[in-house]
Amino acid sequence: MSVKGAKDLSVVIATWNARGLLENCLCSIYQSTSGVEFEIIVVDNASTDGTLNMLAAFPEVKVIENQTNRGVAPARNQGIEIAKGRYILLLDADTMVTPGAIEALVEFMDNSHKVGLAGPKLISPEGELQLTCRHFPTVFSKILRRIPLSFAQDLLRRELLADWDHDSVGEVDYVIGACQIIRREALDEVGLLDDKIFYGPEDIDYCIRMWRKGWAVCYNPFAAVVHFEQRVTKGKLFSKLTWLHLRGLIYYFIKYGYLFDTSRLKPLRR
Repeated sequence: MSVKGAKDLSVVIATWNARGLLENCLCSIYQSTSGVEFEIIVVDNASTDGTLNMLAAFPEVKVIENQTNRGVAPARNQGIEIAKGRYILLLDADTMVTPGAIEALVEFMDNSHKVGLAGPKLISPEGELQLTCRHFPTVFSKILRRIPLSFAQDLLRRELLADWDHDSVGEVDYVIGACQIIRREALDEVGLLDDKIFYGPEDIDYCIRMWRKGWAVCYNPFAAVVHFEQRVTKGKLFSKLTWLHLRGLIYYFIKYGYLFDTSRLKPLRR
């Protein structure tokens, strides 16, 4: 579907109390991107840290102000619904775009017509690779991620594609939602994010839906994005966000009807 006044790219950022990180993210986009016509849409989930005051310094950014924290998927959907780009870039506030990264993502999608969604190489501020393209999870692997012992992390290596070549382009089950570029034609076919998921695993869900509609999901290491990973549920077993995340996981596993066997999620091919 064509969009009146379309641009190459719409960057959609949902944020909640991440003023400093968001400011760095916005600056990195403007400083590191050229040759791509883009717009930025920020959806603020009722931040109380002065985020809206900071955004006044970016008058070209479209801002949606929520009166409550609506969660990640619902907020991103609000941005997607007003986006005018040929592609949508879902970006977390705790990221920093490196020079040429956005151009590389757009060029890759322009040349890969069967790809509905792709993710870049995510690296830590120290330059270390983050394992962000993965096999679909199981209940067992979600439990293992909560065990801070080496044996548990060793068992997770296959799901995390830890021994896979992260310097080559390839199809993967899913890429995490910290940075995902989505083709508008695929978006029109697949629809919006599942807004029943407040916080995780809306990214996995969306990639499954991409595959089931015949669109490929790819990892592109030639675009690099720094990720100041903010795992807000880590170490906070009894926090509200942790329980909302758990509720999202329960909903996800019920929705797809599996616990351990991911074979029923096997991607289709166009």
